Amino acid sequence: MQFSNYLDDIARATGFLSRLPVPARYFEGYDGSLSRASGMFPAAGVVIALVPALVVLILSWLGANPALTAMIAITASIALTGGLHEDGLADSADAFGARGGRDQMLEIMKDSRTGTYGALALVLSFAFRATSLTILLSVHGAWSTFLLLLAVAAASRAAITWHWNALPPARQDGVAASVGAPEDSAATRSLATGGILFVALAVPSAGFMPALLALGVLTAFVSLWTSIVREKLHGHTGDTLGASQQIAETTCLVALALLV
Repeated sequence: MQFSNYLDDIARATGFLSRLPVPARYFEGYDGSLSRASGMFPAAGVVIALVPALVVLILSWLGANPALTAMIAITASIALTGGLHEDGLADSADAFGARGGRDQMLEIMKDSRTGTYGALALVLSFAFRATSLTILLSVHGAWSTFLLLLAVAAASRAAITWHWNALPPARQDGVAASVGAPEDSAATRSLATGGILFVALAVPSAGFMPALLALGVLTAFVSLWTSIVREKLHGHTGDTLGASQQIAETTCLVALALLV
């Protein structure tokens, strides 16, 4: 592909994964498919994470409390994505927590209301991420935490493409099915880009072994989640894609915090 194609894919992936304004020229004549653009999800993740990462830098330089800095940074991230991934986590938690059959689980995922399991999942996700970020800030400092946020953003978006490519759509009328499954080449590009970005950003910040172990934890949990979804739903949904990102981000941050 030409370099301009990569820029187009990053812009389109950023527009899909966030509420950041993307110039209209990237969508002229575009059919809305993410089959190729999903390969640039990790790069889009870095673009999206720049804002919360900068929040960490600025507030730290101003002497703000690390815990409050972490909470504000996560809030900024949620605002930028419109809670896209958190919504997927909550709906998935409600569906899988109900322990019903496949059809019932898919119906629960379509329900816009959040139940007990979804609320608990959101609270735990926010708490784990905020606590982990607080620890990383306190131990590694603002600049290293800035880089780690970018690293985790890249790897967690690669997890979306991985989960998406590994499973067929659970229903044909869902959002994930409507924008097209990732091409095999896009899935490979996403994993390679996510891995390279994570190593390049996390190793200088956290050290080689902690970074490698954290990536291993992320891989294990996303693989487990994909296996569970395959068994219960026989395919992915937009909600399970969002949950993949949240599982990847949370487990990776927790692992990095435990390994300091």
